[in-house]
Amino acid sequence: MTNFNAVSAKNTENAPNGNGLSSQTVAFSHYNNLSAQLPIDPKTGNLVAGGIKEQAEQCFKNIEAIVNSINHVMSDIVRITVFVKDIQDVDAVDEVYKTFFPTYVPSRTTVAVAALPMDALVQIEALVSHGEGTIPNAPQAGDLIKLTNNTANAPTSPLSTQTVSFSHYNNLSAQLPIDPKTGRLVTGGVKEQTGQCLKNVKAILESIDVPFDDIVKVNVFLKDLSDTEAVNEVYQTFFPDSAIARAVAYVPARTTVEAAALPMGALVQIEVVVSHGDGTPPQAIDDRHGIVIWANNTENAPKSSLSTQTVAFSHYNHLSAQLPLDPKTGEVVAGGVKEQAEQCLKNIKAIVESIDHVLEDVVKVNIFVKNISDMDAVDEAYKTFFPGGVPARRTVGVSALPNDALIQIDAVVGNAEGTPPKA
Repeated sequence: MTNFNAVSAKNTENAPNGNGLSSQTVAFSHYNNLSAQLPIDPKTGNLVAGGIKEQAEQCFKNIEAIVNSINHVMSDIVRITVFVKDIQDVDAVDEVYKTFFPTYVPSRTTVAVAALPMDALVQIEALVSHGEGTIPNAPQAGDLIKLTNNTANAPTSPLSTQTVSFSHYNNLSAQLPIDPKTGRLVTGGVKEQTGQCLKNVKAILESIDVPFDDIVKVNVFLKDLSDTEAVNEVYQTFFPDSAIARAVAYVPARTTVEAAALPMGALVQIEVVVSHGDGTPPQAIDDRHGIVIWANNTENAPKSSLSTQTVAFSHYNHLSAQLPLDPKTGEVVAGGVKEQAEQCLKNIKAIVESIDHVLEDVVKVNIFVKNISDMDAVDEAYKTFFPGGVPARRTVGVSALPNDALIQIDAVVGNAEGTPPKA
């Protein structure tokens, strides 16, 4: 095992435990994947007293305790995701946020959702760099550094960096449909707004000399899920982007989520994860195509022309969100939320096994549930797939899901072999 990456799950008493269902942080290769943190006092296991500011502060304290426990610091965070119950609470969250990130700011996504566990007002998630890698008994690389970048050709914010690169990934802030010249939402409906979100993504990638087709995962946050078809019309004009990608019909992995509200009253917001073929100096520079994107689909899980089931790059596989669809019929399975959760996880298992991996390689699981009170039933099914509770985890309540499903699950999976050059 000494020559291979290893999934490294860790927990500290200074942050809330995952009740056996999740690890606080799971490191693999050059990233630590943290479970989303609720405003829980780790000493009592209860939500802290007070309002949104107190809750936001506790979320960040929990993140800081986890980060410190693995010998990292807050400035090693490359991405922050803020889920709020009420979009109007974001200003109060930002006041607290600034005290934890007074100078450097990570990339960021902010979304209002229908519900959060324990009826919390806010839940915050972080992705942290891991310069040492996770190869047992040996450091993976010496002096990896973060690269931050902003361009005037996309919207800027004092609270986030447009893109933060570390190792072989660029982590972009979620893009709103803002015209960078005016700082305002573009006129028109969801189609015009989708086009602007993707134009902003493209401008950021062009500013760091990265092709649009290097996107490996897209997360679409929609105010109204019934707008999905309109979004898809625009989406298909951006993907595939190049002749090479069109030749193989490459499209990234994708997750679509209905948001209760989005910043600035937007109808859509789009977040992407992008490969970074050159790594981040001062490590040795890789040829841009020395590490390749591997896209894979299997007949044993539901297929879509708009997304790839899993896209591997370097040491990670990014999976599309899985609905409780029977891959043979394309229909939602019979039964309630427990049966639906089981089907989502069966689909994930089928995808993971199709790329010669196992569920023990999963480092992060994201659960979107129609009714947050269903989580006890979901967890019954979940524990049969992840009995050790190793992956980091995020749970949010949403008011609607595709196919009128009760649950949708996506995952990030380690890729121990990496993705070497084509023969």
